[in-house]
This record gives sequence, C-alpha cells and structure tokens, in this order.
Amino acid sequence: MVTEFRGFLTKTNAMALAIGVIIGGAVGKVVSALVSDILMPPIGLLLPGSGWREAKYVLSTTTDAAGETVENAILYGHFISTLIDFLIIAFVVFLIAKWLLRPDAETKACPECLEALPLAARRCRACSAAVA
Repeated sequence: MVTEFRGFLTKTNAMALAIGVIIGGAVGKVVSALVSDILMPPIGLLLPGSGWREAKYVLSTTTDAAGETVENAILYGHFISTLIDFLIIAFVVFLIAKWLLRPDAETKACPECLEALPLAARRCRACSAAVA
C-alpha cells in the first residue's frame, strides 16, 4: 500500500499541487503582512479621519433579552478598507509574478502565440509557427 501511494504521488501531480498550495498560503501571509503592516499605515495617514475603518450606517437599534443594545448597520468602512487591502495585495502579487515569470535572456517569443522559445528554435513548439 505504501508503494502504491508513493507511486500515486510521483506519477500524478498531487505532490506538485500540494507544494504549490503550501507555498501559495505562505506567500499569501507574507503579502497580507506587507500590506497591513508596511503599506497601510502610511496610506491611513493620507485618509481623512482616524476611525474610517469603523465607519457605518446604522439602520436600526434594538435591545436584546440581556438588555444590551444591538445595532443593525451597514459597515461601509470595513468594506472600503477590505477593498483597498485587496487592490494593494493584488498589485503586490502582480509585481511578484511579473518578477518571477520574466523571460530569460536566452529565449525569444513566438510572434503568433508569444510562447517562450530557445534562441535557436525555428518553429514554435506550441503553435508550429515559423520563428525567425
């Protein structure tokens, strides 16, 4: 059974997928920390008011059985801050991907499909177009 399981892991892309998910989760934590700890404090200084993340529009206020006040509110400050965080995180991930996936100096792009090809290639391996 162990041999069969090891064969499953090596013959399928299960191991590569697992490694990708683990690395993706770690990169996500790093990028989130970069945004919340490094980028958002200076951005927060540029935004008016100090409690903009807690901004809300109260629709109604009621009292529950324990005598505590319960608000039914639209939390638009939280939504806006989450949207800003998302945009910054997406931009940072874009920059990281662009840096990691840049083409090597020893390749050229296919004029038809833009596949990266070795400099000596005369035909594209993806679309079979002639490459100069």
